[in-house]
Amino acid sequence: MVTPPISAATQAFGARVRTRRQELGQSQEQLADEAGLHWSFVGQVERGRRNISLHNILKLATGLKIDPGELVRGLRPPAEE
Repeated sequence: MVTPPISAATQAFGARVRTRRQELGQSQEQLADEAGLHWSFVGQVERGRRNISLHNILKLATGLKIDPGELVRGLRPPAEE
């Protein structure tokens, strides 16, 4: 069974991470090493299955050699029920 993304925001964030990683020619493992994270965590982020902390956003941005604002610009939280 495929687990869906947590929200549209986590899905968009993950897509941005994946796109930038691919632009740099990195594997998930290479990005994880650069960011000080586990490769499986990077995969979960890219699939939108993690709601990550500010510290991990900063780590990913460092590994991706990008301003963290580029990863979150324009994202909105899910609507309250």
